[in-house]
Amino acid sequence: MKFKNKGRKIYKTKEKNYYGKSGAGKAFSVGLTILLIGGLGFIGYSVAEPLVNYTKKKGDKDAVSSTSAVATSESDSATTPAEAATGITPPQGINFEGYKGASLKPTDLISAEALELAIDRLPTGQGIEYLAVPLKVSGGAVYYSSEVFYALPARALPQTLSTEQIITAIENAGYKPAAIVSIFEDNLLPVTDGSCGYRTYISDQQWIDNDVSSGGKPWASPYSELAVSYNADIVSELSSAGFQKIICSDLVFPRFRQSDLDILDPELSTPARSMKMTAAANMLNDRILQNGSSMFIEVSAADIIMENDDILQPMLLNVNNVVLDVNIDELSSGVHTADTVYDFSGTVSEKAEKAIGMVESDLSEFNVIIRMSGDSCSMMDFVEARDTLVKKGYESFILG
Repeated sequence: MKFKNKGRKIYKTKEKNYYGKSGAGKAFSVGLTILLIGGLGFIGYSVAEPLVNYTKKKGDKDAVSSTSAVATSESDSATTPAEAATGITPPQGINFEGYKGASLKPTDLISAEALELAIDRLPTGQGIEYLAVPLKVSGGAVYYSSEVFYALPARALPQTLSTEQIITAIENAGYKPAAIVSIFEDNLLPVTDGSCGYRTYISDQQWIDNDVSSGGKPWASPYSELAVSYNADIVSELSSAGFQKIICSDLVFPRFRQSDLDILDPELSTPARSMKMTAAANMLNDRILQNGSSMFIEVSAADIIMENDDILQPMLLNVNNVVLDVNIDELSSGVHTADTVYDFSGTVSEKAEKAIGMVESDLSEFNVIIRMSGDSCSMMDFVEARDTLVKKGYESFILG
C-alpha cells in the first residue's frame, strides 16, 4: 500500500505592531517572555522522549547518541567502489547486528541420527552462527512434536522430534537455534477446518487454487482469525522453547487469477488487503517478542518480481528484518509476470546478482538477510554466491 505525503499546510497571519508601552510594561513583557521560553523548553523535553519511543518499531534497540547517529547517517549515504561498479546498493537498516546462518531440510528431521548427520555435513570455517530448521513447511506439514491442537493432524511423520531434542543437537554442535515457519501457504489447515481458508463471497464455499482434477488445494487465509491464531500458537510454542530467531515465510496471498477474484471478497482485489497481512505479521511478532526471541519475515525474490509482496509495507509493519529468499530453482525456470518472462541464466552467483538488482529498491527500508536456496545447487555453490554478494555489501546470509 502506498501512502502519499501530503506535507504540512502553512497558514500566514498578519503581523500586529504594538507601540507606546511604558517602561514597567516593557519589563513585565520581558519577564513573561523568559518564563514562556523556560516553560516551552520543559514541555519539549518532557514530550520528546515519548515521541521517540512511539516511533520505534517493537524489538528495536535504543538509539545511540546523536553524534553517533549523525556519523552512521553519513556513512550510510556514502557509496563504496563495489556498489558504484555493480549498481547494487545494499539496504542500510538500523539497530541490526547482522545474521550469519545456514538451514537444514525437512528430511533432516526424520530422526535424531539424521539431524546429527546433517549438522556434521555443514561446511566449516564459514562464520555460521545460527542454524535454522524448517518446522512448519510450505503446504502445512509440521516436522516437530507440536502440542498445538491443529498441528496434531498436520504432523509429517508418525514420530517427530521434540523441540528439546532439536535445540540440544544444534547447541551441542556449537550453533544457535532458529526456526523456519511457513504461515499462510498451508493446504492442510483448511481441510481440517474449512473456516481457516478462503471462502467464496456469495455462496460461502471453500476456494481452491485450481480444479480438483488438476490438484487444486485450499490455502489458509489472514482473514481467518482461527488461521492467524493457529500460526501465532506455533511461533509462540517455538520461541518459548528456546529458538532465538523465528523466520516466518509464506506471508503471501495465493496468486489469484481474475476468475478467482471475481468470486472472492472484493477487498482481495484492492490494496487494502495488505493491512490484513501486516496485521497478522505484527501479531506473530508480538507473540515472539513476549518470549524473548525475534522475528524475521522471509520473502521470495520471485514473488517480489511478480509483485506478490503485500507484506512489504514498512509503515504498517513492526518488523524490520527481511530474509530475501533467492531460490535458484525458482529463478532458473523463469519468472512470469502478466506481460513479461524474466530469464535467469549463468552461474548461481550471476542469477543471484540479477535477482537482487531487480528487487533491492523494494527492500530499501529493511534490514536484509540474503538466503541462497534451491535443491539443484550444492552448498559450495551457495558459499561462492555468498562470497560474491559479501563483496557488494550484503554481509548477512543464510546458506541452504
